[in-house]
Amino acid sequence: MNRCRLYLAPFILVLLAAAQPGLGPGDAVRNIPQSSFGRGEVIKYTVHYGLINGGEATVETGGSLERVNDRPCYKATVSGRTTGSFDFFLRIRDQWRAYIDTTSILPIRAQRDIAEKNYRKKETVDFDHLHDIAEVQDHDKENPKRTTVKIANNTLELVSGFYYLRTLNFDRMKVGEVIKMPGYFDGDNFMLEVTYKGREIVETKAGDIRTFKLVPKMPSNKLFRGENAISVYLSDDRNKIPVLFKAEMFVGSVKVDMVRYQGLKAPLNKVN
Repeated sequence: MNRCRLYLAPFILVLLAAAQPGLGPGDAVRNIPQSSFGRGEVIKYTVHYGLINGGEATVETGGSLERVNDRPCYKATVSGRTTGSFDFFLRIRDQWRAYIDTTSILPIRAQRDIAEKNYRKKETVDFDHLHDIAEVQDHDKENPKRTTVKIANNTLELVSGFYYLRTLNFDRMKVGEVIKMPGYFDGDNFMLEVTYKGREIVETKAGDIRTFKLVPKMPSNKLFRGENAISVYLSDDRNKIPVLFKAEMFVGSVKVDMVRYQGLKAPLNKVN
């Protein structure tokens, strides 16, 4: 992994999205009622590398529903960029987008538009959840290609995965309970395991907030210190928005901190 992609990792955490039809008209593979998010939600974050502000990110849902493969979808977009001196040396301009079915909370289409220094990638993935396949289009100008990938039942990609977590009822979970989510990213299928760690009050630029703490299990890698290196904090209220991410990396600690928000479905559970 080159230096540029090393510094991209916090954006992926916030994270971090038509060849063939996915779901047919009127079809949904599952039904997940939810009242945590809707149209017009905007959340902004600052990315800190130790004491240095190195980037900013935005997570937002479109102001109106979109129709993809004749299904009503939320258009969820995650964008990230470097700032300050990091922008001079690295210059990251990334956008991740998922069209998430309003009934199943599964991705119908996902798009990536990546610009990281000299690296470029533009990709569209259409998910067929009835047949458990994904049609992947690489929009490389010199070598465009299209491939078909087998996926697991009810597969999520990175953006829709965070929205799915917001549909869960943590009040009914025990501390230590593990959530398993089948995922797809960059040609690979994986099973993400997320452990519920209980409630915690965290400090953010937007105030002190009561949260649910989640820890995704990380495979052995050269970026993060151990399998419990990342902590994700969702607001302990009806919204369950990500308000803080912490990561222990071999190059130091990284924090993605919520600074502003608008369009939430319910009041944020702040500490008075």
